[in-house]
Amino acid sequence: MPFTIAIDGPAASGKGTIARALAQALGFQHLDTGLLYRAVGALGGDPVAAARGLAPGDLARDDLRTAEAGQAASRVAAIPEVRAALVDFQRRFARAEPGAVLDGRDIGTVICPEAELKLYVTASDDVRARRRALELQADETTILAELRERDARDAARDVAPMRPAEDALLLDTSDMSIEQAVARAIAAARRAGA
Repeated sequence: MPFTIAIDGPAASGKGTIARALAQALGFQHLDTGLLYRAVGALGGDPVAAARGLAPGDLARDDLRTAEAGQAASRVAAIPEVRAALVDFQRRFARAEPGAVLDGRDIGTVICPEAELKLYVTASDDVRARRRALELQADETTILAELRERDARDAARDVAPMRPAEDALLLDTSDMSIEQAVARAIAAARRAGA
């Protein structure tokens, strides 16, 4: 049976970097589920129609890593019909052979509550803002405000709010290097039987 690893957490916490490295180390498939929502937001128009018609090529757009796409993703992710249209895709992916790592904001709580390993990756607001500002070559103060706004919206939404699963392992990357965070995630996966 395929092994599923669910990684959740706020933006710029390191969850995507950890998820990619973990998938590579284990030989698993990887899905950045935020790209699904970013693509729906970037497509514009009716978000429900965009979610239902999402194609693999839509996930390869060059503009999906921008701050604007992140804000659009957060807005469309609050729409129950958009979330429902993308749930089946994510659940099918989660059971890909030989295993899968999915990162997002509700993987361990909603998409894959039966995942064999759940991680909740976080970091302080200041650290996350600094990381994202460096990545985007943007103003750190502006990024901090945007991250806090997005976190508040994602934690307060009625459908699938961002929160750790009850059985998730908390991984605070505030004072860790990428290598340290990845090593801890790999160790946790090995302990869980991956």
